[in-house]
Order: sequence, then structure tokens, then C-alpha cells
Amino acid sequence: MCGIAGIVGEGDGGRIDYDVLHRMCQTLVHRGPDDEGMFVKSGAALGMRRLKIIDLAGGRQPIFNEEQTIWVVFNGEIYNFRELRKELEDRGHRFRTHTDTEVIVHLYEDLGEDCVHKLRGMFAFALFDEGKRRLLLVRDRLGKKPLHYAFSRGQLFFASEIKAILAAAPELSTTNSQALLQYFYFGYVPDPLTAFSAIQKLPPGHLLKFEKGTVQVRKYWDLPAYGTCSPVSEEECLDQLEAKLTEAVRIRLIADVPLGALLSGGTDSSTIVALMARASSRPVKTFSIGFQQADFNEAHYARMVAEKFATDHHELILQPDVLDTVQNLSRRMEEPFGDSSMLPTYYVSCLARKHVTVVLSGDGGDEAFGGYERYRIHLADRSQFPIPRWTGSFYRNHVYPQLGYGTPGRNFAYSISLPWSERYIEAVSIVPAQRNFGLLSSELLNSFADDADPLNVFRKYLAEAPAGDPLSQVLYLDSKTYLPGDILTKVDRMSMLASLEARVPMLDHIFLEWVATLAPEWKMGKRGQKYILTKLAERLGVPHEALHRPKQGFALPLLHWMRHELKELVLCLLLEPRTLQRGYFNETGVRRLLNAFFEGQTDDYHEIWRLMMFELWQRNFCEQGIANDSTLHADCAADLPERVG
Repeated sequence: MCGIAGIVGEGDGGRIDYDVLHRMCQTLVHRGPDDEGMFVKSGAALGMRRLKIIDLAGGRQPIFNEEQTIWVVFNGEIYNFRELRKELEDRGHRFRTHTDTEVIVHLYEDLGEDCVHKLRGMFAFALFDEGKRRLLLVRDRLGKKPLHYAFSRGQLFFASEIKAILAAAPELSTTNSQALLQYFYFGYVPDPLTAFSAIQKLPPGHLLKFEKGTVQVRKYWDLPAYGTCSPVSEEECLDQLEAKLTEAVRIRLIADVPLGALLSGGTDSSTIVALMARASSRPVKTFSIGFQQADFNEAHYARMVAEKFATDHHELILQPDVLDTVQNLSRRMEEPFGDSSMLPTYYVSCLARKHVTVVLSGDGGDEAFGGYERYRIHLADRSQFPIPRWTGSFYRNHVYPQLGYGTPGRNFAYSISLPWSERYIEAVSIVPAQRNFGLLSSELLNSFADDADPLNVFRKYLAEAPAGDPLSQVLYLDSKTYLPGDILTKVDRMSMLASLEARVPMLDHIFLEWVATLAPEWKMGKRGQKYILTKLAERLGVPHEALHRPKQGFALPLLHWMRHELKELVLCLLLEPRTLQRGYFNETGVRRLLNAFFEGQTDDYHEIWRLMMFELWQRNFCEQGIANDSTLHADCAADLPERVG
């Protein structure tokens, strides 16, 4: 696992300073605390920071081909690299290392940019072909690993994180208002935009080719048609699911360093731990956290699973300094990020890093098997409230505006008056809160044309979904937006801040392609959510109490904190003149939201958190400049009170 960065010019005459490349790499120390590698030649500079996982002694990057005309820097893991290496050696290629990175160079020699189709794993890499003066940037199919780029002054900059690009080109720090509006709507900035106008994310499943001064981006992978396969029996479906997920777990156990698992005690992580325990000759190291507030302390479920599978379990019961953690993380998040579960993800990553370098997690199960409660709610809404289009339009345009705030049923009626797809898209955005409270300023909203509506990107994915049923359509939508933009961003950033590699078997692309083709009734329906995955967990012996409980994952008592520990910070941040003068918020609407929340009329803490994290990002990242993360690993590794058992 690494952080990568570099610069490539249009021609070979431009000089790139080693110091600039080194400065880029220094912003990525937390992603790779073990080593730094740089190579500068012919107007191209490739650098990396390395977290040693495979071939500890010989895997230093950049990696070259035999003639040293093709170089690569790589972030991630290729799980089928041993099979690929044998094929390449049989074709005459000679290897200098035992690392997975080297197979990319030789595959490129044989296949060019189509080499990506051979790779199974999580990855973001940059390959420079000196002979063709070509830079190739590639990001894995689901977006597990990040990759950003910017074209400026005749040079293409790239890096795992935005701050590395800004270290080389601080003039690219102009913020992108359209991206910030997307953040307010969704709590993250969907691909390909970033919070900075000149910098973009390479979308998952895409590659970029920079040659002769031209940037070309193309998609190389997508999910197959949904719902085309229906096994003849539940037993057959379970057998196939078990075999495919077992393989996805097995190939992710390859490492030359200690390895463990994040365990929340829910269906997804428990299933992964069960398969790891079956494949391992030694007890699996598992890690979980809980909170002193009883309503949010679900550590006993994780403990129950750990006892069942005889793991070496490490548990941390937290009464964290939330204020300090929020301030700390917002200095290092280069975009505003509104998912509060980043806090427990960070805490459990710090705990795990004290014992292992690699963990497996259960992320991706909800998007694959229909696990979110919103799927059930909105599919039920679709069938229970069929409303003629003209009736809904009349209510929204003429009745709703006349009803006072707080009128019983006002918002529910608005929701069900929408076409079903619009109802779902609104439900995963801040639009209902904006309609109720008017949180965003009219200046911000009026600065965009109709075609810049943030919801358009979601509408596009729903329209393009290779699916005929509503569940599959929203699963596809979330796999393109919420999964890479929120879930995988959270897992990557928080684990990497702890210098910990996180692997996600349920997002193995071969496994996920098979799951996508399953008929929707195997995922969710009258028999329950994540039906077939839950049946597999039962088959593997996961305790019934852990499987059949309200879903929380790594939950946290955020509502309690915001009314107590964080109340002063919330009020100070959101109502200060300094905040309001930025022009993003409508003061009247924000005051109404806060009053309703602190008086107990609403529990709209997610919206408050989203606004708060935006202002913290403005202050701690944008105004203070690029954070120096070189000491973060030491901070994270500080003693944490834990229970082992």
C-alpha cells in the first residue's frame, strides 16, 4: 500500500525539480511511512511513499521494465499477481522483484493499456512509457483507491491525495462552487469533481492517457446487467455464494505482515471473519470498538462473534475527546466530508494498527445485497402510494407552499407526491432539509443554471442503470455514487491516516459481477433484506443474535454528543459572523434548524454535522494550508485503553 504522486510534461525538455516531487511525497507519509522512492527523467517525475506489505526487502518503487523505459508507481494490491507472473515468465519476461507491482510493467509491454483487464484487486497506478511519451493513470473498478489529477502549465499532476498536488501547484487551490454545492446535497463530492476547480478525481473503472499534450479519459469496466441469473434452488445459490466469497477472502489473506479483521458484529463483517477463521491455521486477530453510552455500545455482538470463531479479539470502549478528534481529522480531510462514521472508523483503525498492518472489512455488502433500510422504505413507498403525476405536481406547486412549517404530514405528503426515482434521490440528499429550513443562501443556489442541479448526476446513473427492477436500479446508483464517494473514501482515508491497509472482499469485482446478476428476490424482498447473505452467515455459524438485530455497524452516539459535548462548537461554528460572511449559509434557516434541534423538536443532527464539517474544513484545511501529516502515524499509535479477549 502506498501513496503515489508525480508530474509529467508535454515534452521531454522541461526540468522537474526533485525537491518539488519530494514535497509532494511528504504530504503522503501517513499512506506510506516505511520508504520513499522517486525517479525523475525526460520531463517526467514519479514518486511514492510505501507501506510495506509484500516483498518487504525488494519491492521498492518506482519499478522498471528490463530496458528501464517503462516505469510505474502503484498504490494497492494485485491479488492474482502470482498467476500473472507465471504467465509472463512463460512468455520470456524477467523479473527483478517478488512484488505484485512488477507484473503491471510487463503486462503493459504485452497488452498496452488493456493490461488493466488482467488485474484483480484494488489499485491506483501511474505508468510512464518513455518511448511513447505517454502517461497512463488507472483506478480500480470500484474506486477502493483514490487518484486525482490536474493539467496546468503544460504539465499533468497526479497524486493519491489532493494535498500532494497542491504542494506542487498551490495556485490550483481555487475552490469549486459546484462541487461544494454537491457536498451540501450529499455529504461528499461525487466523482469526478473535487472541491478544487482545477483538480479532478479519476472515476472508478476509468483510465486516463496523457500523450502529446492531450488528456483522454475512458471507462474500461462497468457492472453487468442486473438480475439475469436465478439459481434453481436456495441450496444452489448458497453453494455458489459461499464458493465465490470464500475465494475473494482467501486471495486477500496474502501478506508478508500481520493481518486481521475489523469486526462490528453485523452480518457483513461477521461473515468475513467466519471465512477468514476457516482459512487460517491461527486465530484471526479481530478489532472492534464500543461506546460508554449503553444505547450505542454494540461491542457485545462483536465479542459474541469473536468467541464463536475463537479469534484473538481486541476491543476498545471509548469515551473519546470528540472535539479534539473532529478538529484533528478536519485538518487532514482535503475535501469537506459529512459522514460522521469516519470517527469510529478512525478509532478502530488506530486500534488495529497497534497489532497488524492489514485488515479485511465487510464494506460493500449493503450495496451488493440491498442492506440499507432506505431500500426497504422506498420500495414499500413505491407500491403503497401510487399517486397520479398531475396530483403530485399540483400539491408541490400550489398546496405545499401554503402550509406552515410544522404542519403534520406536510413533508411526508411532499415526498410521496414525487415520482419514485425522484423520491429516492431526494431521500439521500439534503433537499428535504433545505426545503424545510432554507439552510443554503439564495446567492449560492441562484449562481447555478438548471443544468447544474446536483441531483442530475444521480438521475443520470438511474437512467443508465443496466437493470429493469427498482432495487437493482438503486443498487447500481449507489455503487457509482455513495459507495466510492462516501463509504470507500471514508475507509481509505481513515485507515491510511493510521497507516493501515484495508481490504474489502465483498467488492472483489469478479464476486460482485456475479452478485449483480442475481435476481433481486435473492437480495431483498418478502423474506427480508440481504436474504441470501444472511443465510450464508447462518450456514457458517454466525450467532443468530448478531444477525437479527437493528443495523448500526460502527455506530456512534452523535445526537447525544451534539446536544452536549459538541453543542458549544456547533453554535460557535455555525453562527459566527466569520462563517456566515462566506455566503454559503442562510442565517435565518440555520438558526431555525439549530433551535428546533436543541429544543428537541427534531433530531436533524446529520444536517447540522454536515454544515459543521464544512466550516471546519474551511478553517482547518483551506485557511491553514496543507497539513503536514508526517507525524500523524505516531499520534495515532498512542496508547489506547483496550480490552483483549
